Amino acid sequence: MGKIVVKKVIQRKPGHLYYVDGAGNVCEAVMARGGKKKKKKK
Repeated sequence: MGKIVVKKVIQRKPGHLYYVDGAGNVCEAVMARGGKKKKKKK
């Protein structure tokens, strides 16, 4: 497992996934699940 080099460089958004691509860039993608839960309709 790798080690953490720098923390808190970007502000994370709920429902997004962050990863490092092959070129070493930090990328952001919207997760298929996650974020705020929807209320159940009556």
